[in-house]
Amino acid sequence: MQNTNLMTIEDLAGYLKVTRRTIYDWVKHNKIPAIKLVGQWRFKKDKIDAWIENSSHH
Repeated sequence: MQNTNLMTIEDLAGYLKVTRRTIYDWVKHNKIPAIKLVGQWRFKKDKIDAWIENSSHH
């Protein structure tokens, strides 16, 4: 069963219209909610959407 709410770095870069390098930088500095599964980063869409909402209020 695949969870369609989990995004890869490539998915997220496309979703947020930023480069993969930017995503890696954010992950490295704990700026974005991420999950490491089997050595690969994954991102929950609902957490990303909440992060965007919270970020836009600053």
